[in-house]
Amino acid sequence: MDEGTNVSGRLGGNSLTLEHDVSLECYSGILSMLLNGAPLGEILHALVLKIEAQRIGTRASVLLLSDDGKRLLFGAAPHLPDNYNQVIHGVEIGPEVGSCGTAAYTGERVIVEDIAKHPFWEKYKTIPLSAGLKSCWSEPIKDSHGKVLGTFAMYYDEIKSPTSQDLILIAEAARLASLAIERSRSMEFQRLAVKIFDRLPLALVITNTSNNVLYANRAFSQIVQPQLAVSPEFHPALFLSPSEPHEVDILFQHLAEGKMWQGELIGLRGNGETFHLDLTVTVFREPHSTQNGFAWLFSDISERKKAAQLIKYQANNDSLTGLANRNALFRQIQELITADCLTPGFSFMLMDLDNFKQVNDTYGHDKGDMLLVQVVEQIKICLNDSIVFSRLGGDEFALLLPGVVTQKELSQLAETINKQVYRRYELSKDKGVYSSVSIGIARFPEDALDLEQLLNCADQAMYISKANGRNRYHFFTEQMQQTAERIANLHTLLKQALDQNAFELYFQPIVNASTGLIVRAEVLLRWQHEGQFIPPDEFIPIAENSGLIVDIGRNVRRSVMETILEMQAHGWSISLALNVSTFEFWSHELQDEFCDSFADIIDDLGRVDFPYELITLEITESLLMKQHVHLIKVLNELRGRGVKIALDDFGTGYSSLSYLANFPIDQIKIDKSFIDRLEEGERHEALVEAIVRLSHALNLSVTAEGVENESQLRFVVANHIQEIQGYLFYKPMTKAAFFELLAKQA
Repeated sequence: MDEGTNVSGRLGGNSLTLEHDVSLECYSGILSMLLNGAPLGEILHALVLKIEAQRIGTRASVLLLSDDGKRLLFGAAPHLPDNYNQVIHGVEIGPEVGSCGTAAYTGERVIVEDIAKHPFWEKYKTIPLSAGLKSCWSEPIKDSHGKVLGTFAMYYDEIKSPTSQDLILIAEAARLASLAIERSRSMEFQRLAVKIFDRLPLALVITNTSNNVLYANRAFSQIVQPQLAVSPEFHPALFLSPSEPHEVDILFQHLAEGKMWQGELIGLRGNGETFHLDLTVTVFREPHSTQNGFAWLFSDISERKKAAQLIKYQANNDSLTGLANRNALFRQIQELITADCLTPGFSFMLMDLDNFKQVNDTYGHDKGDMLLVQVVEQIKICLNDSIVFSRLGGDEFALLLPGVVTQKELSQLAETINKQVYRRYELSKDKGVYSSVSIGIARFPEDALDLEQLLNCADQAMYISKANGRNRYHFFTEQMQQTAERIANLHTLLKQALDQNAFELYFQPIVNASTGLIVRAEVLLRWQHEGQFIPPDEFIPIAENSGLIVDIGRNVRRSVMETILEMQAHGWSISLALNVSTFEFWSHELQDEFCDSFADIIDDLGRVDFPYELITLEITESLLMKQHVHLIKVLNELRGRGVKIALDDFGTGYSSLSYLANFPIDQIKIDKSFIDRLEEGERHEALVEAIVRLSHALNLSVTAEGVENESQLRFVVANHIQEIQGYLFYKPMTKAAFFELLAKQA
């Protein structure tokens, strides 16, 4: 707003859709004082304080126009300096006499944002500026006929422009001040009050002790009986019947004692609908009367309550299942932990759907959501009202069981849930899946003393359930914690070992069955920390789960290729086989990166060509189960360079014959577990014989792993297995020992 702009006009009409800034408490307080005949000075003083409370930083004042209409007199200004009030008292009004003098003279609102620069204050600015007042907005107070009665002003100790809400506030304040002034100056208060009350954006009904309606404004009719044109009726007990009975009893008890009551209740409209209302009931007594009267002032807050309830629901409930969400559950758990001196303890179950990712990837997230909703309904069947059921996110759910629950009871509940959930779920007419849940159980305070520990314990127990076959439950144990701590420690050490190139390659020679000469060797990764070997079956899964396996695999390939070049330099054309983790082929990007890494390494080594035929990649059946066209393309590209592909540990997985027919494979490695059981009978011998005959029929070479005695050797030789690997010939050895062995063979 530009300096010097006069904003005229009053808030007129009685629209209930305007958002007013004057609170219900302010209206009810002033009206109560009016009805009880409080002196004008007290009313104006209270009005100023209530307006100041509405807008922090405001210092308000009311000035009254003198009987001759020429001067402004002090009315109320509790927070303006006394010396300032004394100077202003009696000032003559005029066209450029500050904010209030001008507003009283013109009958229009005056907004002065900067007293120091405004022409209206040119002759008077030293007075307010010395009092620290820098801006002043003034609203003329007018009676019902439009005659100026005084001014309502809002001062600030900073240069300030009003907002639209500020303008509403100052206009409403002037209206209330007008009512108070008129009431004190005229015997026609009843008629004037009716007009003011009828324009309130709040419902007002005045009754006597017999519940007769003495007055009801338009807003009352619109809120309570919007479809009736006849005079309204008001029966408080019936009107408030949808509310909690004890709250209504307290209200009537206050009224019987002559006390005001304020609060939120539920009302009944004339058409039978209910609504939420913010209600203030003021008790008054007319002079010379022996009976109390009651002013019921209220507003319809149904939409506000509905919005608040929706916000609360969304903040505490999962949008898909309607269950308590993570925040709501954690808040309840924290409250129980905080009150542990009063709470004997509680139990916590963490549940995760088994193989849920496959459902999402195969059928889409909408079908995944359908599955989640159906699983939730099955779990609910197993629960009672005391158990808090929550969805933490994704396919992870939790149960909070307050109070002491025995291990037997927890086991029974978990077992019941496992059985109830495991079933076929229909996702469409022709799509159905079986699903189950893995459960981890932790207890407070036995297993954990804070929320984070509790979640960690339950998660560890759930992980064990999944690792042990899924669709089962486990309680947290101290051993789990020790295992988790070791895994976390190994992960840190593993990253350090990768950065420091602390891994070492070992070599286990593979010999020709006929000559006994070394024809190939399997490369094995070894890691020592502080003089102790960390078993591969312990650190490899950690590397895979953390993603470090990709970098480790790249380093291994580099070392293997360097070793091949070293052997070539010695004249040893020995092939090296290295294992490939499934995680190195997890995505198309990783598959392409794996393939490209060979060329990158060759560039780094400064070689124009490389004997790819001396590299064998050993892959597992789990990689082939993916049946990816892109994977086949990558493997064929590597074979095109000369790299050989061996199917490792054949027979221990699904052993589908389609792998042998459809995938680019050069070799089969018969797992050690088959060789170990040869002496147990003909069935085991027949199985190995069948694998060998099938492999030879498909023109695949065969390697037998784990040959450790002469009997096993005779069997594999008799079955025309070309290559043998095992302790009978050689154990894994260092690079130096392997080179020494090759030198002797040469």
